[in-house]
Amino acid sequence: MHGLTDWLRGLSGPVVYAVVGALVFAEDALFVGFVLPGETAAVLGGVLAHQGKVSLGLMVLVVVAAAILGDSTGYEVGRRFGPAVLRTKTMRRHANRVEGAQSLIRRRGPVAVLLGRFVAFFRAMMPALAGVSRMPYPRFLLFNAIGGVIWGVGFVLLGYFAGSAYSHIEAVVGRSAAIVVAAVVLVGLLVWHLRSRRREARREHKDEHEDEHKQDDDSNDEPKQD
Repeated sequence: MHGLTDWLRGLSGPVVYAVVGALVFAEDALFVGFVLPGETAAVLGGVLAHQGKVSLGLMVLVVVAAAILGDSTGYEVGRRFGPAVLRTKTMRRHANRVEGAQSLIRRRGPVAVLLGRFVAFFRAMMPALAGVSRMPYPRFLLFNAIGGVIWGVGFVLLGYFAGSAYSHIEAVVGRSAAIVVAAVVLVGLLVWHLRSRRREARREHKDEHEDEHKQDDDSNDEPKQD
């Protein structure tokens, strides 16, 4: 992440906006969130805003707009190509998690679009799955926009204030201690991320068992023929 920040810092302001916006957009529109999550790009945008490389307000607008447009593009891909999307290599590789996302859409409807914005895998997959399920676009757009605003503002500000905290610590106790503190924070974020993934996996496993039990109950309820 440090190397990526240095690379972005070497670019001109307009190019930084374009790169960060493209990464956020592509995560939802092209399923590249498995390679570089859009939240990482949003946080880096906030860090660069703190360093004075770009405007904080404009970076927030770029990230929010890219998030909403990326989701809308992903939705359109799912709506136009339908079940064929589910047969792509990416979807088949994560079949269980895709089923979990579809189950969330069935249970929560458009609210799933809002909730999915804050989970890396769901953020990349939910728009296309909403399109596959033929969710009405105006309803999708409303919850997509709400989620995009909350997510975009939150993660850009997280990067901005994280950059501020790092600079303050570095000035007070020196670069070495600042690096240690930053490493501790990153480890904490990694642990939180892994625990979130495990909770998500347990929920998916529980949903699968519930579906199996439901199918068994339905088969037992069928009238027997003599």
